[in-house]
Amino acid sequence: MTFIMDVLEILEKNARTPTDEIAKMVGRSVEEVEDLIKQLEEERVIHKYKTMIDWEKVDREYVYALIEININLSEGEGYDGVAKRIAKFPEVRSVRLVSGAYDLSVVVREKTLKDVAYFVADRIATIEAVQRTVTHFSLKMYKEDGEIVYQRDEGGRLAVSL
Repeated sequence: MTFIMDVLEILEKNARTPTDEIAKMVGRSVEEVEDLIKQLEEERVIHKYKTMIDWEKVDREYVYALIEININLSEGEGYDGVAKRIAKFPEVRSVRLVSGAYDLSVVVREKTLKDVAYFVADRIATIEAVQRTVTHFSLKMYKEDGEIVYQRDEGGRLAVSL
């Protein structure tokens, strides 16, 4: 099992790590590593390979929002049914069943705040089992998927304006 875990951890840190380099790191042959990766892809242990992009550097900015959703279980669909319906929307980046004050945590990405508002009003709030939503907008991202994405060039505090 450690061979599998080692390969997965290497790929999670950098999906572009060449198989010959992975083989050296884990002390196996290139063929063994390639076979394992192919098997893990077929079994959907590895779902996909992801590229992290700093959209601000290419003049495209997105609005990210965290939507807290309370579900009314008496509507008969249950958490899984509602979560699966919400997950199908292309704006949705993640859906999680969570414990605490709300039931589902949904992250969406849109071009504008208004687009997020329409998405919540037209797509989420209209689902019969959805009892209540609370939307939080992301103001700045500092770390994503274990990677620090924001590093200030000069010292000091962030400017605040009202």
